[in-house]
Amino acid sequence: MLRNDHLDQWDHDHFFHPSTHLGQFARSEAPNRIIKGGEGVYIRDREGVQLLDAFAGLYCVNVGYGRQEIAEAIAEQARELAYYHSYVGHGTEASITLAKMIADRAPAHLNHVYFGLSGSDANETNVKLVWYYNNILGRPEKKKIISRWRGYHGSGLVTGSLTGLELFHKKFDLPLAQVIHTDAPYYYRRGDASMSEQQFSDHCAAELDALIEREGADTIAAFIGEPVLGTGGIVPPPEGYWNAIQAVLKKHDILLIADEVVTGFGRLGSMFGSDHYGMEPDIITIAKGLTSAYAPLSGSIISDKVWKVLEQGTDENGPIGHGWTYSAHPIGAAAGVANLELIDRLGLVKNAGTSGAYLNKAMRAALADHPKVGEVRGEGMLCAVEFVKDKDDRVFFDASEKVGPSIAAALLGHGVIARAMPQGDILGFAPPLCLTEIEADAVVEKTLRAVTEVLD
Repeated sequence: MLRNDHLDQWDHDHFFHPSTHLGQFARSEAPNRIIKGGEGVYIRDREGVQLLDAFAGLYCVNVGYGRQEIAEAIAEQARELAYYHSYVGHGTEASITLAKMIADRAPAHLNHVYFGLSGSDANETNVKLVWYYNNILGRPEKKKIISRWRGYHGSGLVTGSLTGLELFHKKFDLPLAQVIHTDAPYYYRRGDASMSEQQFSDHCAAELDALIEREGADTIAAFIGEPVLGTGGIVPPPEGYWNAIQAVLKKHDILLIADEVVTGFGRLGSMFGSDHYGMEPDIITIAKGLTSAYAPLSGSIISDKVWKVLEQGTDENGPIGHGWTYSAHPIGAAAGVANLELIDRLGLVKNAGTSGAYLNKAMRAALADHPKVGEVRGEGMLCAVEFVKDKDDRVFFDASEKVGPSIAAALLGHGVIARAMPQGDILGFAPPLCLTEIEADAVVEKTLRAVTEVLD
């Protein structure tokens, strides 16, 4: 096979990589990896090294790699019609069909879908629509958005503000003033160790209520949250959390945006995380699992309540002034249709629940009693291991020790990709939903080996 021997150098010289230490990379002090192909839960680089991708890219390759059904749908759409816009009532068979398929799978009160390209732009859309909604209702001061520390909602200006992680704010002049943050539902890191899960959930709701009272409910438009905290540490909510939070939001007439970029389309063993936790959102954000990342596509699923106000707004003011050139791109929509059909045909939602539970149980059995493991947690096909210096007193390692990244690097040396999560020594797993129990055993066995090498 002909190989471009300049590719590594071009990579270091010209490719601006996201979430990368730019100085080290430009000086070739940090490694690169050029990915060539993949099948199932495995990828391979151009050196021929095969790796079990236990993070599904970025939580996104839900159906696994190499699914020819989606590739063929993309190719067929590109041959027939590679692009046309969706402005002023234009659509394609794929985009209209996909909107119907999403509405059929979403909670019953959410029936309209606006398409974008990424979770970030979908959440930008959501904030604009929430502002528009309150303007139409004659509430021009009701504009602030409450997010949570450690939440992840994108890396744009508004969405980077919504994200509650230091790295996405530092030196970017974020967060913007209209975004405020409340406590993360991170039970393991609760301040009062004597609290039960329900007591901690009640505490989080009380803190939210107090924040709203301080700011003024007439200034708060919406609350945004992931059903399970993702990049902030893969943290399932404590018992009773979403019931307690929703009661506060209803009390103050504040909309709920469920960011299901990670949890949508099966990752928790339910079609949506909102179903899984009894959430009743006004807007759901989708991306990643919508196409399993075979093509860029995101969406905002709008509730009937919000939609009626949007209709009223256009009756009063003319066409809604929001749109992206690539909204409902036909190739992305075709990928989405094929992807959702494949998820159904292969039973991947059910498999995420069963194989995910197996992965979590096996990981707990292997590592929960380790003296440097504070917690093994997860839900569905999400799992995390948190490492601590002192287990009994929950004393955490200093970031300079780089324990999490060291374990992730050791695991990579054993042929498994996991993610060192930010703001803590946390090893995250989010495999493709097609993971088998045999593959889960391999992930756990090699994780134990990597932990032993680094910590013992």
